[in-house]
Amino acid sequence: MSAPLVLLAAGGTGGHLFPAEALAGALQRRGATVDLATDSRVAHFKFFARTVHLIPSATLRGTDPFNLVRTAALLALGTAKAWAMLGRVRPAAVVGFGGYPTVPPLWAASLRGIPTVVHEQNSVMGRANRALAPRVTAIASSVRMLQRLDPRWQGKIIFTGNPVRGEVIAAAATPYTGPEANGKLHLLVFGGSQGAHVMSEVVPPAIERLPADLRARLTIVQQARAEDVETVRAIYARLGVAVEVGPFFTDLPQRMAAAHLIVSRSGASTVAELSAIGRPAILVPLPHALDQDQFANAGVLADAGGAFRLAQRDFTPERLASEIAALAADPSRLAAMAQAAKSVGTLDAAERLADLVLKVAAR
Repeated sequence: MSAPLVLLAAGGTGGHLFPAEALAGALQRRGATVDLATDSRVAHFKFFARTVHLIPSATLRGTDPFNLVRTAALLALGTAKAWAMLGRVRPAAVVGFGGYPTVPPLWAASLRGIPTVVHEQNSVMGRANRALAPRVTAIASSVRMLQRLDPRWQGKIIFTGNPVRGEVIAAAATPYTGPEANGKLHLLVFGGSQGAHVMSEVVPPAIERLPADLRARLTIVQQARAEDVETVRAIYARLGVAVEVGPFFTDLPQRMAAAHLIVSRSGASTVAELSAIGRPAILVPLPHALDQDQFANAGVLADAGGAFRLAQRDFTPERLASEIAALAADPSRLAAMAQAAKSVGTLDAAERLADLVLKVAAR
């Protein structure tokens, strides 16, 4: 029997593409061929697929008549193009990772009778996946209790965990070693693949509020948006803090493994990587998300004891300085948080998802 072709459909952000990339690797190791259907934003990602198919799509950004008509038209065009593409490549299964760019390929696949799987990375099921849930063969979940899913589709859910990249699995082999008394304290700050301006606004002033002897112990790696980099560097230079600032770090998993404490957003990939590697964190969910998915994601680690969840309204320089100082004074607490974070990680999620996809494809 020839190796199956599996089409992955993922939106053009790291939160969707990273787990798709991890699944692609697991499927390819088993001899499967992988294609990718996505939108034009994927150009800056290096994705190892036989062919990348660009499918028109749109995200619903408003409920006014113009936006509704425009979105519907683009989704219809994308579905027509996906229908034609599926007829050419004839995959054994189609797997979606959320976001509106996955809707046309999954919708067209269901119309053609091709087996389908959607993977939900967040604790709250996204709108695109909710729309697809009635039509797909199976729903793979990153968490054991998926929120906002119609009870009628509960029987389709299979827990797999959120697949993480090979670099994350390699970093997870590094055990957590807490800071020594009066030794260096390594702090990592980032805001997701797109960066977060609030980190540049809050973290440097928080560091300025720390006692001088604690500031002297700090080494900081901070992601900042390109327009914030020089301002952030200047503040740290004035404070005499050892720091590396950049708009993006390609080796982020290794930097996570080297950190004693992490301050970040709580996107699905970030939470999956924190729990896989096992590092304590202060998580600041994106406040304006319609589904409040980052708030729920952070709750998974907070409930396990691996992180503090701070609403952005509470994420002030004074509060952050207080939390950092308290944790720096209690290395055993940091170590316990690291262990708790790792307890909810799923390192074999890509293999679990590959098992499900190949089982569905064989039906």
